[in-house]
Amino acid sequence: MVAASVYYLGTTILLFLIFVLIVFRTCRRKSKDRMEEPKYRMLDDDDLNGRK
Repeated sequence: MVAASVYYLGTTILLFLIFVLIVFRTCRRKSKDRMEEPKYRMLDDDDLNGRK
């Protein structure tokens, strides 16, 4: 019983730490600028041949 409780607690803490790492990497200024770049590139005007 105790081993199962420790296992579930450890798994919960591990998943929470992975979640915090993902949020931290996503919200950093450098990563945010890199992820936002394609959004603005889609809005750029292209000529008729599809080239810039």
